[in-house]
Amino acid sequence: MNDDAAVATDLGPLDIKRVLAALPHRYPMLLVDRVESLIPDRSITAIKAVSMNEEFFQGHFPGRPIMPGVLQVEALAQAAGVLAVESLGLAGSGKLVYFMSIDGVKFRKPVEPGVLLRLEVEFVQKRSRVCKFAGKAMLDGEVATECEFTAMIADPPSE
Repeated sequence: MNDDAAVATDLGPLDIKRVLAALPHRYPMLLVDRVESLIPDRSITAIKAVSMNEEFFQGHFPGRPIMPGVLQVEALAQAAGVLAVESLGLAGSGKLVYFMSIDGVKFRKPVEPGVLLRLEVEFVQKRSRVCKFAGKAMLDGEVATECEFTAMIADPPSE
């Protein structure tokens, strides 16, 4: 264990108010329900409660509801957004975290209604404006989705 690991402080759990302060997303696009653990500059573990009431289940797929893979990746990206905003002290600043790239996505298990999707994301590289992450969406200890992605910290678009 290196010295950084010895001094890392877990900020979690974070309530929904803190998640909402970190992310601009709102229903129906908010895909992080709570944060269980957040170690600044290192990692986050968040939860998405997947409910049958989600709008996308009406058409994906009737008779066999499965959470779309792109929304699983979006949930991972939102968890990464909370990690980046908290790590860089940007909560309430209006800064946004934008996707730049998604690499190596693998979908391993279908995500069905009634589960708690555990979102595990860690920094691979962190700079002031561009961050690279590795993420896994887990179901009962098994990988459902995994990927690496890059995001940019930027000002919101001017109106």
